[in-house]
Amino acid sequence: MYRALTRRELLTSGASTLALAAAARRAVAQAPAPMPEPLLAKDQRSLVALVKGEDRRKNAYHALLAIDSKIARQIQSKKYVVIKPNNVSTVNQLAATHADTLRGIIDYVSTRCRGPIVIAESSAGKTMEGFEQFHYTRLPGEYPRQQIRLIDLNEEAKYELLPVLDADLHLTPVRLAARLFDPEAFIISSAILKTHNTVVATLSVKNMVLGAPLHHAPNETKHWNDKRKYHFGIRQTHYDMMLTAQKLRPFWGAALIDGYEGMEGNGPASGTPVPSRVAIASADYIAADRVGIEAMGINAAWPGYLLYCWQAGVGQYDLNKIDIEGEKIASVRRSYRQHNDIERELLWMGPMTELPPKIG
Repeated sequence: MYRALTRRELLTSGASTLALAAAARRAVAQAPAPMPEPLLAKDQRSLVALVKGEDRRKNAYHALLAIDSKIARQIQSKKYVVIKPNNVSTVNQLAATHADTLRGIIDYVSTRCRGPIVIAESSAGKTMEGFEQFHYTRLPGEYPRQQIRLIDLNEEAKYELLPVLDADLHLTPVRLAARLFDPEAFIISSAILKTHNTVVATLSVKNMVLGAPLHHAPNETKHWNDKRKYHFGIRQTHYDMMLTAQKLRPFWGAALIDGYEGMEGNGPASGTPVPSRVAIASADYIAADRVGIEAMGINAAWPGYLLYCWQAGVGQYDLNKIDIEGEKIASVRRSYRQHNDIERELLWMGPMTELPPKIG
């Protein structure tokens, strides 16, 4: 005979279902995921430097020095150098590129660069306040010969347009900082080892891709923010990041990832420190990020945007085709605690059930 469930039974049943679903998601998150097949991936090998030491500035310098054969001539052929720091926060030093990392980069570049050095960022907050907070404003006085300039890309307000996908999978334009497309500049991504609240991990590629979209200038009365257009949905985010990386790729010079003190947990702005004490450098941003992912103990199949970049031929993600100069990955690997929302972040890996097909 049919019997209606009591309220307590309904609640208990619902809780059990939710618990089982959560357990299933955790199992997916913990299980090793297979790597996809490359579509347009190139076969050439990439060089990545992996340096470990107790001095952040020296780590950055020596990591770049280890790939000198790959980048020195390119730097000398350019009119100036752009260093793109990661200032997702303008108040939390752990979430932002450290001034000593920039010093290590400038130490290397200063003997190879004929022109000035530009430190340029499009922070989600007020860029120049971040430069002041993290003491970047001291750098021009420390390196007078390098004619260092600090530039807020939002205030500079020059851009190129790129169509990306919105929440309805329709095209929408985003404004990307024009300076990051300057053929006369050697562009260095100064990133950090950090977990992320949407794409699992943020390293050199994401530093460039989400640093490129602009928002309103400091004194602009109409507020707008094209960075938000990369957060319509988990799937769109990974794909749109790959599209942006494809457009930026011809102008990339070198990646320098500072892992002296990485961030685990609720990154990219609210996590906790991990003393990895490493620096990673490469002319191939995708290869640099693959080594960074390994150093963080993260499943390499999880960051979809990096897989898409590899599959689309933006860079090398196959660890078997990456030559590592310096430390062995196993000797520096730390198991970074993932963001609390990791189960949701990995939904991009499964079948697309968000929009069920219409019948009839």
